[in-house]
Amino acid sequence: MLNPFDIVIFGGGGDLALRKLLPAMYRAYQEGNLPEGSRILPTVREESKQQEYVETAQQALKSFLGDGEFNNRDWKAFSQYLVPVVINVTEADNHWDELRAILQQDAEDKSRVFYLSLPPAVYGTCCEILSKKKLITATSRVVVEKPIGYCGESAEEINGKIAQYFSEEQIFRIDHYLGKETVQNLMALRFSNALFENLWDAKSIDNIQISISETVGLESRAGFYDKAGALRDMVQNHLLQLLCLVAMESPHKLNANSIRAEKLKVLEALRPLVDEQVDDNIVRGQYVPGELGGKMVPGYLEELGEGSSKTETYVAIRANIDNWRWAGVPFYLRTGKRMKKRCAEIVVEYKRVSHNVYDESVGPIQPNRLVIRLQPEETIQLTLMSKRMDNLNMELQPVTLNIELSQQYGSSFHSDAYKRLMLDAAANNPALFIHRDEVRQAWQWIDPIIERWQTKGAPALYRAGSWGPEDADELLQENNHAWFNVGEQA
Repeated sequence: MLNPFDIVIFGGGGDLALRKLLPAMYRAYQEGNLPEGSRILPTVREESKQQEYVETAQQALKSFLGDGEFNNRDWKAFSQYLVPVVINVTEADNHWDELRAILQQDAEDKSRVFYLSLPPAVYGTCCEILSKKKLITATSRVVVEKPIGYCGESAEEINGKIAQYFSEEQIFRIDHYLGKETVQNLMALRFSNALFENLWDAKSIDNIQISISETVGLESRAGFYDKAGALRDMVQNHLLQLLCLVAMESPHKLNANSIRAEKLKVLEALRPLVDEQVDDNIVRGQYVPGELGGKMVPGYLEELGEGSSKTETYVAIRANIDNWRWAGVPFYLRTGKRMKKRCAEIVVEYKRVSHNVYDESVGPIQPNRLVIRLQPEETIQLTLMSKRMDNLNMELQPVTLNIELSQQYGSSFHSDAYKRLMLDAAANNPALFIHRDEVRQAWQWIDPIIERWQTKGAPALYRAGSWGPEDADELLQENNHAWFNVGEQA
């Protein structure tokens, strides 16, 4: 059982806190995983916001929880955990002393989690004030959101500032995709089922696709996004972390150090893409106006309010991992905004049978395919070839074995990545968080791509509501492959 803890959410009035973090903690309470004696301390910058925070939190939960999750009885109990405080994260004023007084009401060895739901530029300043005000104890942890920096150099600078006040064991770099139950189940599928682990290499697998597609545009992130783009925002962290989990060797033990060591080996084995190799293996795109969900939506430049921008809203990459297990297997990574459908999934396509005993009259034999879908629904699908059972002729067709986790575990199943990761931070379990070495190695692979784009070319254009630029389809066609687009395959 988890011991009581305090979690201070810096930026407690921001979108992330209200949309994700508070609902995660509310769900933890409903499931009996928020120990009595714990406190949630969201920070706001003004006393007026402090006074109305409980009401703000209630409205946020009503808006962002799923149907039937909110009820007044649980809310009344959960609201007792909330202790809003006034803090200016860039100024070491008396409000910090008030925060210290609140935290010191309990035992010194009570776990403290400082969640920095803040711009990375102020991570260092916030950590410095935490140290100056003597708020960091031996049982304190700091949780930092991505993206950490805009390049390898800036990431090192930010990580270096945090490391002045927290040890690496106290720093929890969060990637919420790693907290998804389906992602964690990927390791269970691989390492506890001989069916998959014995067929998880270049001898059996033809290609692997990892896609994260979004239907939204810029929303309220225009200022940040135009400086970052899809490569920094999604590939450097989410997609590369998923790639590591798919491709890594079995860890010696299922603990943080062993898992991180195997993930780091994957990043080190990624074949570098530099100069012309960037042009040959990566497609970047930017959406223009198009029809999405039955209505016309504006293009990127219209949403941005600028006449021109080379920022990519779409990236497709053909990557290779140069080790014995994956030699010759292309990994296709794809992410984009204003795509046809919202989906995050891992597609493992197996090789065709080496000898086809059937003639052409039975129909085409498609390769087996394993699809692990992370969102919006959480499913595991395995496509096999089978005889059609509705006639006497020998005809083959693909059939899909489908596991829907929400049905498997009933209506009480709510997979919440932030809930899992916040509780792991409170329990001092770093297995699903990112080590500084992983951040450094990921940027070493990404930086040459950014440098190439700064001097050459512009994004290809694609219609909002499509699956991206045609160039991305051609990238796969070069290897006789095609993107798996949800809802469009048998």
